[in-house]
Amino acid sequence: MNSVNRFITGALLSLSLVNLAFSAPETDWPKKTIVAVLSFPAGGSTDVFARAVTAPLSEALGQSVIVENKPGAGGMIGLGAAAKAAPDGYTIHISALTNQAISQALFKNPPADLRKDFIPVALIGTVPHLIVVNPNVPAKNVPELIAFIKSKKGDFSYASQGNGSLSHLESTMFMQRIGATGTHIPYKGSSFALPDLIAGNTLMMFDSVTASLPHVQSGKLRPIAIAATERSPLIPNVPTLGQDGMKQFEVENFFAVYVPKNTSPAVVAKLEREIRKILTNPDFKARMATQGIHPQFANSEQLAEITNKEHDKWEKVVKSANIKVD
Repeated sequence: MNSVNRFITGALLSLSLVNLAFSAPETDWPKKTIVAVLSFPAGGSTDVFARAVTAPLSEALGQSVIVENKPGAGGMIGLGAAAKAAPDGYTIHISALTNQAISQALFKNPPADLRKDFIPVALIGTVPHLIVVNPNVPAKNVPELIAFIKSKKGDFSYASQGNGSLSHLESTMFMQRIGATGTHIPYKGSSFALPDLIAGNTLMMFDSVTASLPHVQSGKLRPIAIAATERSPLIPNVPTLGQDGMKQFEVENFFAVYVPKNTSPAVVAKLEREIRKILTNPDFKARMATQGIHPQFANSEQLAEITNKEHDKWEKVVKSANIKVD
């Protein structure tokens, strides 16, 4: 073999080794169980959506994806825990993005930041919120609810999914818009708040369609209005807040997947690709629709833009409304 051939052979071998090195994470990962950290308890919309996504994701990756619920502080406890995890691809964060953007604006010393401490992987969808009340409340629409609340002259309480949650901020904005005050009772998610609302210990709550729907269908809760741009096909007779007289109260409640900063780009790419397949599967979309969930895919780059916009939007809302954490 002459020197030229030896050079070419050596160069090709080096190139093969480089390609192997770059492709190794793609082919080798995952080798063990993956933990999906959630910031809310079991039973709420985040949990329902997360488990619906992680089941087929486990199958696609050939490894278990275990959901780990870490509720509290408007999603900040789970966010902080996920941010501290090793960036090895074995911890992902399924985020209630809108909730965490609000908490970022409300809390003075948040433990982490979705924009700085994570890599965006994929948007997975939206889950609309609605106002629900105990059936003993006489109101059946927004004007009647406003009149009833004002008649209480502050002597009432309303529930939320927790301090700094979207549910909390929606309630605060609603009370400010109608010029009423009441006692805010924060819970660690819908599964803790709904029993008290059903029992009549609180008057109303902004909650996800996913969590409230079974109680609405059973008659244990009465829906008043949807806090989104469109009605839910599951409860088509329930108007949006805008349709019932309260304009400019539309909220997109985003959910997305992130990984800790410095996670391998190959891992991010593989997760993004498999999540896209799940979300665009017609059977998956149809099944989620029956639970009030709207699957919606956006890639890593698009999610980064959405994440920044949500943080900017809610920071302005919090400041302009002078909203404080209880």
